[in-house]
Amino acid sequence: MDQVGVTEEAAQLLRRLTAQHGPLMFHQSGGCCDGSSPMCYPDGEFLIGDADVRLGDLDIGSGRPVPVWMAAFQYEYWKHTFLTIDVVPGRGSGFSLEAPEGVRFLIRSRLLTDAEHAALEG
Repeated sequence: MDQVGVTEEAAQLLRRLTAQHGPLMFHQSGGCCDGSSPMCYPDGEFLIGDADVRLGDLDIGSGRPVPVWMAAFQYEYWKHTFLTIDVVPGRGSGFSLEAPEGVRFLIRSRLLTDAEHAALEG
């Protein structure tokens, strides 16, 4: 079970960014730079290692899923949540691909249901 989803507005932006930059990926920031914002990069530009957890893949309707990663130490705090990537007006971090668009990605979270939690454990 994936622990991450995407709003339609964010999926639309991700399809545009994919057309410009090729395959994409997210890494959920651990608090540096722009707080704890999801950071969007060309796939492979941010180096993933053994200390990262793959939360799942975003289906943006393009046939190319967008993987979402988080540092394992941070995942320990978030493992009981479902995260939704959304987009809002405003400037975010200059490191994330949406910054020149005048918008920023953000995370909306909710606790996992009992059924979702059981599916993750199973």
